[in-house]
Amino acid sequence: MSTMYYQAIRRLVFTDCSCATDASKTYEDLFEKLDTNKDGKVDVAELRAGLTSMGITFRKGAAQKIISSGDKDKDLGLDFEEFSKYLKDHEKKLRLTFKSLDKNNDGRIDHMEVRQSLADLGMDINQEEAKKILQSIDVDGTMTVDWNEWKAHFLFNPATNLQEIIRYWKHSTVLDIGDSLTIPDEFTEEEKTTGIWWKQLSAGAMAGAVSRTGTAPLDRMKVFMQVHSTKSNKISLVGGFKQMLKEGGAASLWRGNGINVLKIAPETAIKFMAYEQYKKLLSSDRGKVRTHERFIAGSLAGATAQTAIYPMEVMKTRLTLRKTGQYTGMFDCAKKILQKEGVKAFYKGYLPNILGIIPYAGIDLAVYESLKNAWLANYAKDSANPGILVLLGCGTMSSTCGQLTSYPLALIRTRMQAAASIEGAEQMSMNRMVKKIVEKEGFFGLYRGILPNFMKVIPAVSISYVVYEYMRSGLGIQK
Repeated sequence: MSTMYYQAIRRLVFTDCSCATDASKTYEDLFEKLDTNKDGKVDVAELRAGLTSMGITFRKGAAQKIISSGDKDKDLGLDFEEFSKYLKDHEKKLRLTFKSLDKNNDGRIDHMEVRQSLADLGMDINQEEAKKILQSIDVDGTMTVDWNEWKAHFLFNPATNLQEIIRYWKHSTVLDIGDSLTIPDEFTEEEKTTGIWWKQLSAGAMAGAVSRTGTAPLDRMKVFMQVHSTKSNKISLVGGFKQMLKEGGAASLWRGNGINVLKIAPETAIKFMAYEQYKKLLSSDRGKVRTHERFIAGSLAGATAQTAIYPMEVMKTRLTLRKTGQYTGMFDCAKKILQKEGVKAFYKGYLPNILGIIPYAGIDLAVYESLKNAWLANYAKDSANPGILVLLGCGTMSSTCGQLTSYPLALIRTRMQAAASIEGAEQMSMNRMVKKIVEKEGFFGLYRGILPNFMKVIPAVSISYVVYEYMRSGLGIQK
């Protein structure tokens, strides 16, 4: 990048304006310079030609990306309002990233801060490599980068998600609330090559195991109410627990927990590997995954994992609902199901289970992205890091909304799984069961057991987060 280019950009756009009117004026001057045919909008050709004539070097396809991301009315060009909004939004992201890198808050980034920030992202570089990175941005030869140099270097190289924002806002699998239907965790290339990814997954699996064990009585109550509670036979929380304790003692509250914990590892591993493959197949932009592509890849990965471990889901329901002495353990349960009902029994309720993944993943991801964007737009001032309480709050709200939408399908799945174990019970299809429940119990009959399900969310999230942090520390994962 030449000094002449830097000075030109600084004069046109990057003067430190004291008010919004001055900023708008500089954007207006730049817009008029780029709009060569004076039709009131800047298209790809004009942007590319204008930036090139001003001596600005930019990545291949950058002009097209700027137009695409800012073009709200889809007329293949940016009018002044769209153009200035793009610059303001992108500049805010750049400011957040700059402040996150400027560790000592002196308004300049030096090579030590570059090294430290990259180390936080899982990249270890030496002093010489850090200096090279700095030199590519540093124009005035001070071996430090100020805000204007940073802005001049990055403004016309669009980034839909800056790395700092991605790192802080990664929608993590740490929040295990008993139903592993979320979009899988994402890892940087550095995390994959250094092996940190498997440590992260192991920490998440352990957190999920402890969390599920801690909230197992509420999970058993949910399943118990899903299957046995009706309009004519209402089961309260207190009444349900009394019934369980009377039938099998305190230990009976943890029935089905063993297999619920055991299925975490294979489901996580299959989902993660499938997700990576689906992302490669669906990604249209050199491995950069857009939100809708992540949703499709996540849903397909969830469906793949659920298909592989679904027999364990069926066994979990059977073991959770079992009476004292019915099964001696997991293997006895599997053997008896196979002998009495055949292989087909291991896939009872499979259709509503798979259908439930789509609304869950879609709502979960959409709510999380909306909450993230709202926080970044309204509260992010000096850093893209929202803090742990905001992250946990957003994750809990998005997962809860996801569960709320998919709960009726989860109830139908559980009832179909349970009905297969009762001799002489009518084996209904998904559609017939939905109609029967709505006819007899009304729409809210599809939400039986939702109270204990919601009651376990906050303790499950709290336990899984605390255990996850201890595991990260024990495995030597850098924060």
